[in-house]
Amino acid sequence: MLPGEIHHHRHFYLDRDTGEFRGKYLLTLAALPGGDLVVRVLTSRPHGRPMEPPCYHGDPYPGFYLGILGGQLQRASWLDLRASDDVDANDVNKEESRGDLSLVMALNNNLFRQALNCAASANDTTRLQERAIRDLMATLP
Repeated sequence: MLPGEIHHHRHFYLDRDTGEFRGKYLLTLAALPGGDLVVRVLTSRPHGRPMEPPCYHGDPYPGFYLGILGGQLQRASWLDLRASDDVDANDVNKEESRGDLSLVMALNNNLFRQALNCAASANDTTRLQERAIRDLMATLP
């Protein structure tokens, strides 16, 4: 999982109603110094998140509007900016080898930079995550 890539995790959470695992799309934002990854979930449910402006830090659901990205993502998508645990790089390797995690697409640099800037400023982004995100932004063309 590289920064700017969207992956599909086919067993991301357990649906308590059905007892089945459900998938989610994840955007990798940055790598932390120890190798863990800063990721956020994509959602197609607006829950009050606006399309304009695309960066929304309000309650109860802060997010960044990505638009309709195409391919597997044929519905309007937002990056959920609520707090999220960092992902262990070793777990990513295991999930990829099991086929649970697959690359869907990479965002173009312009959209990715906007998403990074919004995520870095989000209330639930930790200082360590913000630093990694801003360090990455400084390297993007």
